[in-house]
Amino acid sequence: MDELRFWKYHGTGNDFVMVEDLDDDMLLAPELVSRLCDRRFGVGGDGLIRVAPAEGADFFMDYLNADGSVAEMCGNGIRCLGKLVYERGLTTKTELDVDTLTGVRHLSLRVEGGAVVSVTVGMGPPAFSRKEIPMSGPPDEPFLRRPFAVDGRTFEASAVSMGNPHLVLLVGEEPDPADVRRIGPLVERHELFPEKTNVEFVAPDGDGIAVRVWERGVGETMACGTGACAAVVAANEAGLVGRVAQARFPGGVLQVERRDDDVLLTGPAERVFEGIADPAWLEATG
Repeated sequence: MDELRFWKYHGTGNDFVMVEDLDDDMLLAPELVSRLCDRRFGVGGDGLIRVAPAEGADFFMDYLNADGSVAEMCGNGIRCLGKLVYERGLTTKTELDVDTLTGVRHLSLRVEGGAVVSVTVGMGPPAFSRKEIPMSGPPDEPFLRRPFAVDGRTFEASAVSMGNPHLVLLVGEEPDPADVRRIGPLVERHELFPEKTNVEFVAPDGDGIAVRVWERGVGETMACGTGACAAVVAANEAGLVGRVAQARFPGGVLQVERRDDDVLLTGPAERVFEGIADPAWLEATG
């Protein structure tokens, strides 16, 4: 690879290194992804998104966590992809189908003055059975509003898949950052989750919820799109919010609407900068 052109985007503070690969011939080793996402020695990001062609859809989103591991879906990232492909002139559509490892997701772009100001994504229906999450235990049994003990504390917890696994912990007050950093990694790697899990710390906040998130393969992030959906679904199951609610993260607010057969996620996407990775740096990365 002689050089690598990239773009930096974020959705409510959840940030990504983005690369275009419309010829579908780019090989990104986990070590390179990890170095690109490094906040001191690389570009910096919670993950990397490769924009690739797709059969039966407008684009394919190939998403990798900051540690180079594969992630099935990213709600904030797919909104950033929508903004990139429209503003870069890769499409003129404001209604897009984007393929992911969890299937095709539909995007509706709200455009003002030629710029994408927000994106609504159909994230698909939530899944609750342990086999779908995945979570060990009786395969068809859900894990909703159940006690979950960790680090000497017991939380009311719900496991939800939004294409990737989430364990939502309900807390009584504003989520404590110290709890996120201490408890998050313990739950991420808990023996009940064979593919690890994302962890949301959720508290009632007016007519919505306050959320902090620990993402598997990343650590604490400013926001999480699939986490917003899982958190609102779990809070709705617990009777804390209605079917439409705001999820308020440190990085900003996301709107979630739970429908019978879908969960809609709406929020902003922002372009930060673009650049070219130095060829010598790429060669040293291997």
